[in-house]
Amino acid sequence: SSAIVVGIDNGGSHRIDEYSPWVHPSYGGGEGDEYTEFLVYTLKPYIDSHYRTLGDAANTGIIGSSMGGLVSLYAALEFPQVFGKAGIFSPSLWFSEQAFQHVAARGKQQDQKWYLLAGSQEGGNMAANAYRLENLLHKVGFTVSQIALVIKEDGSHSEWFWAREFPDAYIWLFNN
Repeated sequence: SSAIVVGIDNGGSHRIDEYSPWVHPSYGGGEGDEYTEFLVYTLKPYIDSHYRTLGDAANTGIIGSSMGGLVSLYAALEFPQVFGKAGIFSPSLWFSEQAFQHVAARGKQQDQKWYLLAGSQEGGNMAANAYRLENLLHKVGFTVSQIALVIKEDGSHSEWFWAREFPDAYIWLFNN
């Protein structure tokens, strides 16, 4: 099947502010709400009105990596009626414990599919946090068939890893 994929360039050094709804005492943040609202209220309506789309949540997803993974998690939880599918690649869950609290607070509002990706070479608690996120998504009501957790041994926190894994994520998310 065909798809429309919209790539959004990040704001460089400003990406931490743009991609987190929560403020980190050392790194900033706090503009994630504005970014997410831009996607939902400006960008998506533009795309839907200018291209032949299937605009419902079942045919709309959001995928991001690193800080983009964090904001994609947030966007899918805030707007499940818009984003029925979410690819959360190497999410910067270290940035704020509030990310986990937000999942618990929002819970499962409707059916969604979640593709969680992490690499064993990423360091920190990336893989452990991915398992923690998967467990929390199950706890709030998502089923085994709605969540894929993929941990790749050779995966590092880098564009080549995410680019390589994108096709598998897309196929899993959009295989209806």
